[in-house]
Amino acid sequence: MDTSKKTSNVYYNREDSKKVDVSNDVWKNILSPEVYKIAREKGTERPGSSEFEYKKDVGTYYCAVCGNTLFKSDTKFESGCGWPSFYEPFSKTSIIYLPDNSYGMKRTEVQCGKCHSHLGHVFEDGPPPTGLRYCINGVVLDFEKAQEAEKKFDGKKE
Repeated sequence: MDTSKKTSNVYYNREDSKKVDVSNDVWKNILSPEVYKIAREKGTERPGSSEFEYKKDVGTYYCAVCGNTLFKSDTKFESGCGWPSFYEPFSKTSIIYLPDNSYGMKRTEVQCGKCHSHLGHVFEDGPPPTGLRYCINGVVLDFEKAQEAEKKFDGKKE
C-alpha cells in the first residue's frame, strides 16, 4: 500500500479491533486507487501480480485498509492459483463470510472482520488441517516480519 496514503488513513490501526464503519466516499479519499478498487469495489488483482504470492518470511498479514490482523505466515501455502493463499485466518473474528453468486458461480466471499473490505474468496480445496484455501488479493494485505514486530515490542519494554 502507498505509505503516503497509509499515514493519512486515520482508520488504520493494528492495536484497535473496534469495527470501522466508513462510507466509500471517505475510503476513496484515503486509499490508493488500486486498494480502493479491490477492497471497496470487490475487484480482483491480476493473477501472479502480488508481491506476497511466494513470500516465505515469518510474520503477520494485516488488512491494508484498517490494520486488522488477518493471517499468520505459518498458515500460508503455495496453491498455484495466482494469489496468496492461506488455510486458516488469524481468529474467528478476523474474517466475515458472505455468499457470492456473481459471474454465474457459487463462491464464498471473505471480507475483513473489522472494516468489511473485500479480501478475496475461500474454497474447500486447501491443505490439512482445515481443507480450506483463502485466496486473497495481495494488494489488500500488509505484512510485518516477525523480527520487526519483536524489535517494536522490545523497544516498548525498555
